[in-house]
Amino acid sequence: MISHPHLPVVIELVRQAGAAILPFWRCDTEVVAKLDDSPVTAADLAAHHLLLAGLQQLTPEIPVLSEEAADIPLAERARWTRWWLVDPLDGTKEFISGSEEFTVNVALIEQGRVVFGVVGMPTNGRCYFGGNGLGAWCAEAHAPAVPVSVRVAPADAFTVVASRRHSSPAQERLLEGLSERFGDLQLASVGSSLKFCMLAEGNADCYPRLAPTSQWDTAAAQGVLEGAAGEVLDLKGRALTYEARESFLNPSFIALPRAAAWRDELVQLARALD
Repeated sequence: MISHPHLPVVIELVRQAGAAILPFWRCDTEVVAKLDDSPVTAADLAAHHLLLAGLQQLTPEIPVLSEEAADIPLAERARWTRWWLVDPLDGTKEFISGSEEFTVNVALIEQGRVVFGVVGMPTNGRCYFGGNGLGAWCAEAHAPAVPVSVRVAPADAFTVVASRRHSSPAQERLLEGLSERFGDLQLASVGSSLKFCMLAEGNADCYPRLAPTSQWDTAAAQGVLEGAAGEVLDLKGRALTYEARESFLNPSFIALPRAAAWRDELVQLARALD
């Protein structure tokens, strides 16, 4: 099993946050638009307060950056060497629509790199966790965790994980390039951080994201994927990192297995879009 002293407590906190969210699910919860027009609900805030209190109790010396409390000046964040990066409810739009495809995300960041990440599914109790060099696991509710890893060759068709809600012209061009290389693509559509987890479990081959995401959307699941022998690269082929920046938006990226024979071809395809 993955060995990091904080991990067992963080897994339990993620599960508790999921339990705090569920009473609001499929209950006509009031939705408020934030300044950037993204939705927030009482469920987001309930999970945020639980995680913030739990992480501050676990590690009083490590600051917490949460989507629901991100108004921390860059000058302060730039001094941090380690921090928790939290999305209390990733996939709020899925949650509002009544879908099960929303998650609770917590990652520990050190010098801009993910140490480990935990991604929990409130509706079924499933939890993914992992980190680069630590391995990756999936634990169903009340069951032992089992190790997961990426697949380095397609099973039948080359399977691309795509967002139901977010595409872009560049993403469509990348899919066309993949189709020319691999033939007919199988498109798998799933919400929230579960896109990375699908890749980490070996149920898909790549996840291109050429549309906006924020740091808290990706860090925890990137930890899981990296532990499962995958990687997340920007369009120049560099690892996606989390240094303090003015904007919390990520660049476009592709998530893929580290050892796939076609890795360099995909990076070349992505570079042509940059």
